[in-house]
Amino acid sequence: MTVPASQVSGLAAGVPFVAVPPSAVPPREAPVVVTWHLLDAPRTESAMAAALPMAGLPAWRVHLGLPMCGSRMPPGGWDEVMARAFDDAVLKLHSPIAVQAAEEFPAALAHLRKELDLAGGPLGLVGGSLGAAVAQLVAIETGPSAGLEVAAAVLVSPVVRLHDVVTAMGRHFGTGYTWSEEARAAAARLDFLARAGELAAAGQPAIRLVVGTEDDAEGFLEPARLLRDELAARYADPARVDLHTVAGMGHAIAEEPGMAPAPQTPHAAEVERLAAAWLRAHLPGAAGAVA
Repeated sequence: MTVPASQVSGLAAGVPFVAVPPSAVPPREAPVVVTWHLLDAPRTESAMAAALPMAGLPAWRVHLGLPMCGSRMPPGGWDEVMARAFDDAVLKLHSPIAVQAAEEFPAALAHLRKELDLAGGPLGLVGGSLGAAVAQLVAIETGPSAGLEVAAAVLVSPVVRLHDVVTAMGRHFGTGYTWSEEARAAAARLDFLARAGELAAAGQPAIRLVVGTEDDAEGFLEPARLLRDELAARYADPARVDLHTVAGMGHAIAEEPGMAPAPQTPHAAEVERLAAAWLRAHLPGAAGAVA
């Protein structure tokens, strides 16, 4: 695996990042694509950069680390993260990570635009699993409030309805979850099927959903299909929303443990192809034909 020589990493307003400039166009003129990783592999910003490098895309690729992950992992490491999931998957894991990541994004982007001389203009977003929830929160909440426009997004193995994801986790681990009113309210904020009208109202960003045939049907596959259908019904141009299913792919898109950069898997290569094609077609400044 080759790490680009021009790759930059560090902290942007406290958020860990890996940023890779385009090779084919002047960096100051290139649009910006921002990614958020999964809690499954790849589960850090550097691992995400290796899994979905999108090297041929004429855009900056800025990979941001989620709270409680990588260098921001709690003192007990990944074991403590999992303990929080078993203790309260909604209020101690998924909701605080997604909400904090979305809320810290505008300041992180402003820092990066200043330090790396990034262009303004519409953004492309890519998120995997809980990172896809962050991308959706940015598109409908923290982005518009900061004056940021999202032109296109690619949601991979996405959290569409947190309630469905928690139920799927319970089936997988043989556990149940007791829903408090606070947890229900937190899950409602991460119910993007119910909030589809807000996505449509936020400029109708072009959205591609990508799932794997081996992922949980009720937790991920069916919600993704429903979101595609709901957005298509609300958009002036239904072709600005689509859904692709990758044969043989589960939820993760990298090999375990997914903490460090690793060779790209065949499934990740297909996700990368689908993501890059969508962004070329719908992100201003990254022109190309959709696959």
